[in-house]
Amino acid sequence: MMELSRKGEYAIKGLVFLASAGKGRVCILSEIAAVVNAPKTSLAKIFQQFCKAGLVKSFRGTGGGFALGRPPQKITLLQVIESVECAVSINHCATCADVCDRTAVCGMYPVWVDVQERVSGMLGKVTLKDLVSAK
Repeated sequence: MMELSRKGEYAIKGLVFLASAGKGRVCILSEIAAVVNAPKTSLAKIFQQFCKAGLVKSFRGTGGGFALGRPPQKITLLQVIESVECAVSINHCATCADVCDRTAVCGMYPVWVDVQERVSGMLGKVTLKDLVSAK
């Protein structure tokens, strides 16, 4: 079963909060953790990964915290998930065809590839702006 981990859920909720906080607003980690009901230590690790991926900017010192690294309409759900989880994968053979020597004769292989493309495509179309607007 494909299931988003708790880490992935915290990641999405944290960035949706930042997106809804307003353009350029810097939020401290404890505020984000309280609003999204996530452990601060877990969120700190997630936001470090966001910084590396360019999804957020980190500010130190007085008035420091985190702000979105790009406009919310430029950050997709797929980018958020893949910055903290591994690549979204429905079935291993759909993303790594070389792991199975039966892909040429397997009736399920084209189905897995189609499902993989649809899920990735859908997640790649949903932006933080869309998620904030849906609230």
